[in-house]
Amino acid sequence: MLKKQYFMNQQPASHYDALSRAFHWVTAISVMIAFILGPGGFGRLMHNGLDPASRLDIVWHESLGILVFVLTLLRLVWLGLRPAAPQFETDGWMPLLSKLMHLALWALLLILPISALLALGSEGHPLTLLGGVRVDQMPLIANSAIAKLTNWGDVHGLLGDVLIWLAGLHAVAAIYHHVALKDGVLASMLPKRWAL
Repeated sequence: MLKKQYFMNQQPASHYDALSRAFHWVTAISVMIAFILGPGGFGRLMHNGLDPASRLDIVWHESLGILVFVLTLLRLVWLGLRPAAPQFETDGWMPLLSKLMHLALWALLLILPISALLALGSEGHPLTLLGGVRVDQMPLIANSAIAKLTNWGDVHGLLGDVLIWLAGLHAVAAIYHHVALKDGVLASMLPKRWAL
């Protein structure tokens, strides 16, 4: 209650708080790098006997996927604690479209790593992370009913593509807000000293 009272007495924020900005940009960069490093034909390589720990691109891809999942969970907790987000006056349809876009991005940031774990567990592949961390078997996943529902590797690949397309549209919308509408939406996610 004190937090809400304190922030209600403040002027409306023009920028997101520093932690929200850090979460946003570290997540965005991690997603892009993970997508670029995403091993094509991972399942086929594994079935041919490849040890994923021998491929740095796979290790980085999986490590960044776990990082994105953890960051997303932390961001969800921070949403309930952080100062009020900046508010912008926009046309009638824009707030709804913005909410739908953010909901889709949040859902994908949570579901994508889960689909990767389902793919690895259901196919008996190890999870290999930086620092030599390795989980060879995931029996809870492998023996679950959900593991047998579909080819989770294909689902993971499709969701990864959808996430990148939506993130690209999100970036284009932010640039549109900055260039055409000049409403401060893009600047709100940048450090104040970088105000454009």
